[in-house]
Amino acid sequence: MIVSTRKASALAAAEIRRRGRPRGYARPTVSGDFGLPPTFEVSERSVSADTHVIAVRGEFDLGTASAFSEPLVAAIEAGKTKVVADLTEVVFIGSNGLATLLDALRRLVRRGGRMAVVAANPTVLRMFEVTHTDSSFAIFPDREAALASLEEGAG
Repeated sequence: MIVSTRKASALAAAEIRRRGRPRGYARPTVSGDFGLPPTFEVSERSVSADTHVIAVRGEFDLGTASAFSEPLVAAIEAGKTKVVADLTEVVFIGSNGLATLLDALRRLVRRGGRMAVVAANPTVLRMFEVTHTDSSFAIFPDREAALASLEEGAG
């Protein structure tokens, strides 16, 4: 007897309602699954009069891009011309996150500034590759290399 997936799901749901959940059943949780950071966090640090580091943790997408953009734009407006966007702890970057970075790069270039991006996560790096923005940003595997490139003027 062949049963469609929809019908099988309906039958399974009816069986669970009739008998209850199996002993020891735990409903899967979304937060914390796969070892991903459960929250989005932005931290920033002024390195010098013209250098600023902004680090992001979690998913950098439509729902979180503005939380990153606000301190980034504030730093640029305050006169910072060398900015490191540290994406080391970013597990996913969406198109809005990428657009936020591009906007910051545009603002910096207008002021004669530069940006370096720190990223080592293959998923994040792949987004830069697929969108061909890896040639627009100076991308480094760690914060120290990114800061050194900005200080040397190679970025």
